[in-house]
Amino acid sequence: MEECSKECCNCQTKHRNEAEFKKLMNRLNRIEGQVRGVKGMLEKDAYCIDIITQVAAIQSALAGFNKALLKEHISTCVVEDVKQGKEDKVEELVNTLQKLM
Repeated sequence: MEECSKECCNCQTKHRNEAEFKKLMNRLNRIEGQVRGVKGMLEKDAYCIDIITQVAAIQSALAGFNKALLKEHISTCVVEDVKQGKEDKVEELVNTLQKLM
């Protein structure tokens, strides 16, 4: 398994393989396009409910992005750190999940 994170000046990084990186970037690009679309709707005086519907779609897309990222984080970063005895990763994960709920 590839190294998940490294300590450097009290910051952490995560190397992502090309497939994971492309998948996440594609999701973000679609979300960015949706946000620009909502901006255009607002500029064109679109009906409120139509805008709200599009915002709900953006929120759903962001939740999907978070789920994909969280799944990868658990299966790599958390598992590796727990194997190395770094139990604080579990607390970090619990805190993150609480923020998402």
